[in-house]
Amino acid sequence: MSLQLWLTYIIAVFFISGTPGPNMLLAMTHGIHYGFSRSTVSMVGLLAGLGVILSISLGGLGAVLLASEHAFTLLKYLGAAYLIYLGIKTWRSQDGGLSAEGAAPPAPRNWQLFRTGLLISLSNPKAILFGVAFFPQFIDASRPLAPQIVLLLLSFLLVETGWMCIYARSGAQLAGWLRQGRRMCWFNRAAGSAFVGVGVLLGTFRR
Repeated sequence: MSLQLWLTYIIAVFFISGTPGPNMLLAMTHGIHYGFSRSTVSMVGLLAGLGVILSISLGGLGAVLLASEHAFTLLKYLGAAYLIYLGIKTWRSQDGGLSAEGAAPPAPRNWQLFRTGLLISLSNPKAILFGVAFFPQFIDASRPLAPQIVLLLLSFLLVETGWMCIYARSGAQLAGWLRQGRRMCWFNRAAGSAFVGVGVLLGTFRR
């Protein structure tokens, strides 16, 4: 792959990844509730799921899935249902402050944070469509494919990691301000509504 083509790809991925979506919303939400250090566990889950989806797309299985109407529809509704479930759970979550007994609500374990991140990434079949339609535009058929695919995938994950860290760090810095009064409660409701909204949109998405 030429340097110019790779730089063009990096610029495109930079703006695509920075756009707020379920992954970035989860990174910010977990940064607010659990701090930046704990949110990195969620980010590992997000990146693992993203890596699986993009690998499927680049491996050609994404095209097979898109060719099957029933398989794609099933995956779409499962993803939408999980996002709506997570939205309702976020809406109803505690405000992160002290309880009546003076103890903070228990934080989830690392494997739970990882699982949530993984499922969020895997719940969006649009990422498969993105991989099938976007990545081939930056592959030079006259050059060996494997090194190009590895470079595209690793570059995407690196840029995505940078944006996740920005969102999570921003959330962690906002945590103190949000814990004053009922601000955290309203943030949970806004974040929950966003997850539900994305889930509904995903459910109505057509190829």
